[in-house]
Amino acid sequence: MQEYYKKSEIEDHFYDFIEEQDKEWIEENKEDLHHHCFNTDYFIIGTYKAKQWLGDNAFDIIGIVKDYEKDNFGEVSTDLSNAEKVVNMYAYIVGEDVIQDYKRKV
Repeated sequence: MQEYYKKSEIEDHFYDFIEEQDKEWIEENKEDLHHHCFNTDYFIIGTYKAKQWLGDNAFDIIGIVKDYEKDNFGEVSTDLSNAEKVVNMYAYIVGEDVIQDYKRKV
């Protein structure tokens, strides 16, 4: 399994999300946790904040997003010139690993 840049921050985001839910909701939505946490809300809001978060890893992260989208969707749809969109798509991608780790623990 690949070790992702700032995965721990994305894990924290997920666990904060989980803490806000009750056990019944989590059980009822177990198969859709990824969607609810990483697809219905933004991980980072704001271009400045996104650029700071990307730091020197921007091009590596863009590469991960491009490869993921090509492999899973056949084309790249994220606007790679928009730091906020890149960070949030990256969080979505890493979120898949975070959810798998979580499901193994519960």
